[in-house]
Amino acid sequence: MMNILLVCSAGMSTSLLVTRMEKAAKDKGLEIKIEAHPVAEAEVYGKEADMILLGPQVRFQLQNIRSLFPEKPVEVIDTRDYGMMNGEKVLNHVLEVLD
Repeated sequence: MMNILLVCSAGMSTSLLVTRMEKAAKDKGLEIKIEAHPVAEAEVYGKEADMILLGPQVRFQLQNIRSLFPEKPVEVIDTRDYGMMNGEKVLNHVLEVLD
């Protein structure tokens, strides 16, 4: 099972995006674990993640998170997709990266 971690300031603003990504995964018949946590907890939850996505508001943490997990893809969620809460587009990007 694929495991995706979304991180933001407090772990709350990404919860709607997680819900929309889960729906998109379900519509595609995929079993994917998607969680949102505060960036302060990324080191703990990132260990099990296949990919880590940062909310645009914590993009300044990108290099720090990449240094913690050099073997994993770590990216900032596209600002437009984040603002529109486009879970399907974000999920499709993850699937492309992890393919």
